Amino acid sequence: MTTLQSDPTGGPADRPLRVALLGCGVVGSAVARLLTEHASDLTARVGRPLELAGIAVRRTNIDRPGIDPALFTTDADELVARDDVDLVVEVIGGIEPARTLILSAIANGASVVTANKALLAEDGPRLFEAAETAGVDLYYEAAVAGAIPIIRPLRESLVGDDITTVMGIVNGTTNFILDKMHTEGSSFDDVLAEAQALGYAEADPTADVEGFDAAAKAAILAGLAFHSRVTAADVHREGITEISSADIAAAKLMDCTVKALAICTSEEVEGERRISVRTHPAMIPNSHPLASVGGAYNAVVVESTNAGRLMFYGPGAGGDPTASAVMGDLVTIARNRVRGAAGPGESAYAQRPVMGMGEVVTRYFISLEVIDQPGVLATVAASFAEHGVSVQTMRQEALHRAEDGGARLVLVTHSAPESALGATVDALANLSEVHEVLSVMRVEGE
Repeated sequence: MTTLQSDPTGGPADRPLRVALLGCGVVGSAVARLLTEHASDLTARVGRPLELAGIAVRRTNIDRPGIDPALFTTDADELVARDDVDLVVEVIGGIEPARTLILSAIANGASVVTANKALLAEDGPRLFEAAETAGVDLYYEAAVAGAIPIIRPLRESLVGDDITTVMGIVNGTTNFILDKMHTEGSSFDDVLAEAQALGYAEADPTADVEGFDAAAKAAILAGLAFHSRVTAADVHREGITEISSADIAAAKLMDCTVKALAICTSEEVEGERRISVRTHPAMIPNSHPLASVGGAYNAVVVESTNAGRLMFYGPGAGGDPTASAVMGDLVTIARNRVRGAAGPGESAYAQRPVMGMGEVVTRYFISLEVIDQPGVLATVAASFAEHGVSVQTMRQEALHRAEDGGARLVLVTHSAPESALGATVDALANLSEVHEVLSVMRVEGE
């Protein structure tokens, strides 16, 4: 006969662990379904049954097939404060009331799983401190890249290594749009409309196409990788709305593709280890592993001193994939609860300074519309040299402008600081020989 261990949380050792679910949308309903359908397997994996104590929703009169209507409540505050709740899953999103509910759950001794990247990027330190004080877990695998396991490798598997770079495609909507523009030659507006029709993009796509979603995820990844507190305010953010068909075509001519990237790096600058965190579109060589990531998929490449280059790839959004990540965290914190222990908390001992974007060094693609006459190339090249930016390649294409025989000048630079490149572009825009600076884009991944 098996003898049950005493329950570190109080009560009989075979007592079910009670789960409060905050939110029952696409992800929440998938979590509720998995808890019900896989109850016996989950019991075997955890060592105790997992039982839904209640589900907080805005409206209880909506039909949610397969979920017991008796579980629904509109009083989320009361649900997370209940004495019989051991674990809380938050999938409502946004800053409030999610923050208040999570802090209340932690204060009442519950461990928490959240998929809320915006909240973690804005106020993560406060949540981690509360969890540490209470001796409970705060897990958040689903907050970045959907089903892809990237948080735990950074938080646990690679914690003994020195991570130098985390670079990835962390927003499926923007990747879908850019992939379609690249493969089909469609315009940004046409592909955005298609993405909305397919459910990849919201009716208001601002968070995706302007980079807010990716910036929040980049902050979380950088904080984990470099053991520093990084917020969304520290992230340089640019969207993809200005990417044109001409930019896509130019990338193809360079054997590159345009991707919206989150880039987190740690490097030695003037004897001090500093980090940079940014999200923006960039050209990457077709030989780079991220170049082949198509559709709404996500992928993250991690480079470290000892492990080298690792790549994590998979569906970055959707109910079932995200619910899979939530359930992985839920099983882990439930196991910890049974053992009377907590997993790793925040690691911010290094607190490395975040570089301004002007200090970041990378390569650039610049497209200019210029007057097609002798001496223009020399004038443009002199402007680059004056600001310390070295040109790697230069190509001129006729535009067949009837009025002045204009030409399109395409340049790719060697690595240079962002500040130097910005000064160069400003100077070019003021040259009488330059009609217009058509495009400026970073070149990454070499």
